[in-house]
Amino acid sequence: MAARHRSTAWLRTLTLVFISMVLVAPLIAFLLNAFARSWFYPHLIPQQWTLEAWARILSPQSDVLQAMGNSLLIAGVVTPTALLVGLPAGRALGLYTFRGKRLVEFLLLLPAIVPPLAVSMGLAVNFLRWGLAGNWVGVSIAHLVPVLPYTILIFSGIFNQYSLEHEQQARALGAKSWAVIWYVTLPLIKPGIVVAGLFAFLISWSQYLLTLLIGSGRVITLPILLFSSAAGGNNLTIAAQAILFTAPALLLLLVTNRLLSTDAVSGLGRL
Repeated sequence: MAARHRSTAWLRTLTLVFISMVLVAPLIAFLLNAFARSWFYPHLIPQQWTLEAWARILSPQSDVLQAMGNSLLIAGVVTPTALLVGLPAGRALGLYTFRGKRLVEFLLLLPAIVPPLAVSMGLAVNFLRWGLAGNWVGVSIAHLVPVLPYTILIFSGIFNQYSLEHEQQARALGAKSWAVIWYVTLPLIKPGIVVAGLFAFLISWSQYLLTLLIGSGRVITLPILLFSSAAGGNNLTIAAQAILFTAPALLLLLVTNRLLSTDAVSGLGRL
């Protein structure tokens, strides 16, 4: 029995190591390429190193910092907006049963089911008609289309296991509505807020097609610039921009993991 347990533990460990290597290997390759002046087979590491790509993309004349600023601005607007809309919608779907609920859930999934090109083209036609194309405001509104289904469904799952007794007890003790929301509801659903915010930011941060069509070539974000650089074939620049594109997402994942590993986990257990 003990031998069987040890073999299972080894298998689990090897599986985790393999998955980690598959996920980390591309990042290592990009990291090495971003500093490699000369790197040819069969050498495992570059023969010559350089900071040329970083000096170029981080210079004041470069478009990379402006594109990164646009990406942060749009994702920074989309994320809280999606949370403000997704929380009450998810609460309604999670707590209450009403006629047509399944239809509403199906309609929420449509942006994820319908081919992205069809959704993007449809939005582009309407946004041009409404005067919302070619600026960051229109791009931000367009990003809400793929973002909202995830945030609403995450909150719906959280509130599906939520007990209203906590709020009722607070009201019975004389707490006002805002106090119930601030001191009872939000702390209890904190893990859901963190996860929904993470998804909202990452989906908006990585949008390419919607930004390209709605932005009409005037709103340049990091994904737009990265795809443009990839067509140029300069491995140094591509790798450096890819690392710059990945860094905020990894940092956000670390922060989210930190939040979820402390009070948020215990808060989820109290739902």
